[in-house]
Amino acid sequence: MPAFRYEAVDAAGKTDRGVVDADSPKQARAQLRARGLTPLSVDVLGAGSDSGRGKAAGLVRRLTKQEQALFTRQLASLIVAGLPLDEALGALADQAERAYVHELLAGIRADVMGGNSLSAALSQHPRDFPDIYRALVSAGEHSGHLGLVLERLADYVEARNALTGKIRLAFTYPAIVTVVAFAIVIFLLSYVVPQVVSVFANTKQKLPTLTIIMLALSDFVRNWWWAALAAIAAVTLGIRALLRQPGVRLSWHRWLLTAPLAGKLIRGYDSARFASTLAILVSAGVPILRSLQAAGETLTNEALKANVDDATTRVREGASLARALAAQNQFPPVLVHLIRSGEATGNLPTMLERAAQGEAQELERRTMFLTSLLEPLLILTMGVVVLLIVLAVLMPIIEINQLVR
Repeated sequence: MPAFRYEAVDAAGKTDRGVVDADSPKQARAQLRARGLTPLSVDVLGAGSDSGRGKAAGLVRRLTKQEQALFTRQLASLIVAGLPLDEALGALADQAERAYVHELLAGIRADVMGGNSLSAALSQHPRDFPDIYRALVSAGEHSGHLGLVLERLADYVEARNALTGKIRLAFTYPAIVTVVAFAIVIFLLSYVVPQVVSVFANTKQKLPTLTIIMLALSDFVRNWWWAALAAIAAVTLGIRALLRQPGVRLSWHRWLLTAPLAGKLIRGYDSARFASTLAILVSAGVPILRSLQAAGETLTNEALKANVDDATTRVREGASLARALAAQNQFPPVLVHLIRSGEATGNLPTMLERAAQGEAQELERRTMFLTSLLEPLLILTMGVVVLLIVLAVLMPIIEINQLVR
């Protein structure tokens, strides 16, 4: 039974929007009238409709990562329990808390009931379900083990979200300290320093060099702050324009892999995502070349993407996966070694999962170590800056006291 998105008004003139199941638009309108609503528009959901593209109510016009993980886990549980796919999608649509999610799942259900496969229905919503997600679902459908593949996919999505969340949480406190410190310094330079140092303006006393520098900074902050913001915006836009050029972007990403501290974090994050993605694709029975292409699309670094593209070509020509990835010496040696062991023993998915777990643990350890260094460094830097400002204010006072004596 197709699903229809409707917009109607009740007897009081209040607008109501939602989704109704019916055999035809005429029957959908009849259901709405039976509920005391006057239909304004009734549109079919599914392939060719704009379901999931912004007309549903809600602030977020796409499926969040948490909602994607929850949907995958619940759908896997229902499929494994033996519930038909259309009924499982209907149950998930009914219990959706957000109108957008309800409409999205209703549209997918309508496509499935119309004869499409689940992967084909998901392909109508590429913003909510990326290529790798659809590739895994398609592999599960072809292998006849959709429920088991969905469980593995749910594990993958949840692990990816957990890793991203840990990294963001680790850098939240340093970011807050930086913003607060910057705000305090701006306040001191724009208000406190001029108010205190203006007392010495009429004394014709020669001010200390540090005080003169602070006054110059204070004048700049008060009078030319807009110029500083404009310069920062111009530089940012210029850098973004440069990075849109493929050659410049590739060179920049290659340098990032060798950058102190940040390079190992970027390499570790992408390596963990690549290994976990490749593991779940290979274990689901996706061909190795298609798996490499899909796993490469999850990488954020263009240099590593180029490495995977080169490795795909080498594997197509007959090289082993480990040798192909090691050709450009950009992926961690441990990852390459475990892949080589997996190929030798015929247990590649297990070794890829082990590599992904190891890279994720190493990334988490490095992140915690870096943030543990950043926190005292930021506090120390803020203390030094505030000390300089205080000295700039106190030094003229100290000199006056010495002259009086």
